Amino acid sequence: MTRGTTNPNRLRRMDRWIAATHGAELRRAEDPVAVDLGYGAAPWTAVELLGRLRTVAPRARVVGIEIEPARVAAALPYEREGLAFRHGGFEIPLPARPLLIRAANVLRQYDESEVAEVWQRLCGRLAPGGLLVEGTCDEIGRRHVWVALGTEGPRTVTFATRLGSLERPSDLAERLPKALIHRNVPGEPVHAFLRDFDRAWAAAAPYASYGARQRWIRAVRELAADWPVTDSAARWRQGEVTVAWGALAPPE
Repeated sequence: MTRGTTNPNRLRRMDRWIAATHGAELRRAEDPVAVDLGYGAAPWTAVELLGRLRTVAPRARVVGIEIEPARVAAALPYEREGLAFRHGGFEIPLPARPLLIRAANVLRQYDESEVAEVWQRLCGRLAPGGLLVEGTCDEIGRRHVWVALGTEGPRTVTFATRLGSLERPSDLAERLPKALIHRNVPGEPVHAFLRDFDRAWAAAAPYASYGARQRWIRAVRELAADWPVTDSAARWRQGEVTVAWGALAPPE
């Protein structure tokens, strides 16, 4: 069981990214089911996920899954059309495979050695074309890092932040997901990435006079010369940058 601390609007950055990047798959699906795994002591994140997905996929349904029965019982009064709550864990106890599993702040309490097995188990429950999004954020959702995985395994890592609160990109290191947080040390790819991001941010300091957003965009453009950035300025403007997993993955 997780600590269960859940603040309204905490996962807005992750939700908006999912809607933007996975919305087409949800719209095409005959039964677009999304899972909010480990939603915590209150059901706010599941309620909000439904609202945000339905802006791009009106038929989307969300099922909140929690391992603690008391939390499920407390969430049942919030059920409505398109929103349900179930008791369970990584087995994802649903009759049909979901097209999306979101697991935010769930794996922080696990050992790094357990992450790959959990990822494999969850990806094995996805429908064809499905997406697993697993990551960590701070208590009010200002800083967030997540990994996106398909049925074949990890694809990308996304860094997202409220730009007005950012001193330097490496501030996001404290929110790295479990697979990477202990790897932020010299000699590891994620450490090199954050080091280069800080350098690009420093070099982009003159753009700060136009606002933090313009400085971030300039820094990401500089970063993209040496790192496989997979998204475009449309997402950078949101205070995001997405990088291919292979560039940041820990050496085997």
